[in-house]
Amino acid sequence: MLEVRALDAGYNNKAVVNDVDIQVDDGEIVAIIGSNGAGKSTLLRSVCGLLPVLDGDVIYEGGSIANRPVYQISRAGIAFVPAERHLFPGMTVDENLTLGAYPKRPDSDRRALIFELFPRLGERKRQAAGTMSGGEQQMLAVARALMAIPKLLILDEPTTGIAPSLAVNTYQSIATLRDHGIAVLVAEQQVPLVLSIADRGYVLENGSIQLEGSAAELRDNPMVQKAYLGVA
Repeated sequence: MLEVRALDAGYNNKAVVNDVDIQVDDGEIVAIIGSNGAGKSTLLRSVCGLLPVLDGDVIYEGGSIANRPVYQISRAGIAFVPAERHLFPGMTVDENLTLGAYPKRPDSDRRALIFELFPRLGERKRQAAGTMSGGEQQMLAVARALMAIPKLLILDEPTTGIAPSLAVNTYQSIATLRDHGIAVLVAEQQVPLVLSIADRGYVLENGSIQLEGSAAELRDNPMVQKAYLGVA
């Protein structure tokens, strides 16, 4: 579905990520793990068109999307959830979901699926988004992106600022998306949590891929254990 080839991307024509190759197949959950400042957000934003691709290419469903306008990438079937969430705080949960479907009309079946995945949102659908907890707002940000019926969901550190129990619940819901044919690319610092649901992963450090493999291989790798899992 997605192939990033020898990608250089960054800010003000200066590369932050260098010569990055990653791949996401249909219905697969792929993790990008790394420490703060490793380049994870830069990588995801360049795939989504929010940052320029300085070199290399981004191939989606067989065609290049590098440096295409963001709205074209979105309408091609890629939805992005930034770490900052960017909800409309004065609008209700239901109104935020409706806007997530734009420019299409909201799909009732998709809304029903979202309330099945995130029951708490169904309970609070008339509540203003800005009055919800951090974990509930993160659920809403993911749910709003799903209203566009994407083929590929890209998540930037979805556990930022939320309680551990809600982080687990969020990832349990994300894991079910593969059953609905949605591929997921997720950047995360909470390595044990993301590797518990991922099929494969990449370790990004200093803007370059240092390791790649199945989630099980990364969990068992001594470098990953020492750097991210607290195993001496």
